[in-house]
Amino acid sequence: MGLPPGWVTDLPLPRTAQLRALGNGVVPQQATHAVALLLNDLAALTDDHTDDEWQVKAA
Repeated sequence: MGLPPGWVTDLPLPRTAQLRALGNGVVPQQATHAVALLLNDLAALTDDHTDDEWQVKAA
């Protein structure tokens, strides 16, 4: 999963508890990639707009 050796296995837990602790967790590499994609999308979005377009106009 990309976690350091012993991240869960060095804990004094039975194997079933170790697996439960890992659960359906997102591996760090997946999370890093997802955040990078979202930041790229955000950067592209902000490049397409001027500062005036982002200001909320009072009603």
